[in-house]
Amino acid sequence: MTSRSGKFSALCLALSVGGGVSAVAPVTPAMAQVAAQTAPQADAPQGITLSASDKVWLGKIEKALNSVTTFQAHMQQLDADGKRTTGVVLMQRPGQMRLAYDPPTPLLLVANQGKVVFRDNQLDQTTVIPMERTPLGLLLRQHVSLANDVTITGFQHEGGLVQVTVVRTSSPGDGSLTLVFYDNPVALRSWSVVDAQGRETRVTLFDVKSGITIPAGTFTLPAQPE
Repeated sequence: MTSRSGKFSALCLALSVGGGVSAVAPVTPAMAQVAAQTAPQADAPQGITLSASDKVWLGKIEKALNSVTTFQAHMQQLDADGKRTTGVVLMQRPGQMRLAYDPPTPLLLVANQGKVVFRDNQLDQTTVIPMERTPLGLLLRQHVSLANDVTITGFQHEGGLVQVTVVRTSSPGDGSLTLVFYDNPVALRSWSVVDAQGRETRVTLFDVKSGITIPAGTFTLPAQPE
């Protein structure tokens, strides 16, 4: 069986990424400690110079993101190997998201309680990573901000779409997150992540419904390894 570990790291970074996800062992505290000790220290990211018009659009994007506390959407995912998968994503800010892939893909990702928990039912494996180590945490905050502890590394507005790329200023090696919005009205269209190996996974949203009531228990975390 081909290893899928690189794709799994992308999945956790991109909220809902990794259609061909890794066959990885659960992350134990000892493994996490070793990873922290061996991870290279990244240089401070290089931000771009924004025009006055760019800054106005960033303000509109922040307002649009913060106006939505719940949403549900169908999604199509394209991973770094060109594999397409579909599913349903639900979000409730602050701090909760669920991505359930359509059959036969046996994958589930749930974010809650400061964790991102990934479940592969086919392999009977569960992996847990801190939400703060993924760009997911940036979107699920109580108040979404594209300033302060994030650095904008890319911005583009053309063809009716506004695209902004961000990294965590303190840990750019965790991955970059690119958000794409329709510009009239401003609404999230898609997101993508590029991981430390340069592998990109893109998620496009369809049939978005915001301001909905999400049933209790939707964001219950899968059982986690001891």
